[in-house]
Amino acid sequence: MHDGASAFDLLLSGDPALYGIVRLSLAVSLAATVLAAIIALPFGAALALTRFPGRAAIIVILNASMGLPPVVVGLAVYLLLSRSGPLGFLGILFTPQAMALAQAVLVMPIIAALTRQTIEDVWSEYRDELTAMRVAPARRIATLIWDARFSLLTALLAGFGRAAAEVGTVIIVGGNIDGFTRVMTTAIALETSKGDLPLALGLGVVLIGLVIAINALAWGVRRFGELRAG
Repeated sequence: MHDGASAFDLLLSGDPALYGIVRLSLAVSLAATVLAAIIALPFGAALALTRFPGRAAIIVILNASMGLPPVVVGLAVYLLLSRSGPLGFLGILFTPQAMALAQAVLVMPIIAALTRQTIEDVWSEYRDELTAMRVAPARRIATLIWDARFSLLTALLAGFGRAAAEVGTVIIVGGNIDGFTRVMTTAIALETSKGDLPLALGLGVVLIGLVIAINALAWGVRRFGELRAG
């Protein structure tokens, strides 16, 4: 970062440090969303399709987990990845991998809860057909996730938006190391504390612009899919 320069000036001048922060921010948030989706999509779908004792309690806990305090998640992941923690042997604390893992834990309940609701709605339409065909449970989950793939984009975007906007979690597990683990949200916090408000505001606008652009692209893909299905 350069004193007296706004984020827009640095972007226009091709500043490598700023572009590195933007790339890392996108890479970490996208990796976290993908990692969370791998677990949350089938879990949410399975929860929607199965009935068992304690299911209601799991749904309540899952919905409550959508509001997990980021610093608590960061602390939990920090303890897991610290030298004395159960995953300390991985040696990834204060790395982008640790940041992606922490963000994935944070957004997993969001994607799972929204997936459960979406799959329940789709299941009400296909229940008779899939039951009559005696489709196995695992096949039902895969079929319904595929059929609702465009609707599930909303769940994935909600997770990505939460990950991209997160600061407390990534500071704890990433350390905000310049040139290595500094992302846009942690850079905004740092520049604000230094009193460089133009740069902090510029970074904020860049972050919002990127999130809007990705959401617009996903909306276009979803709209295209719905038109083709119609």
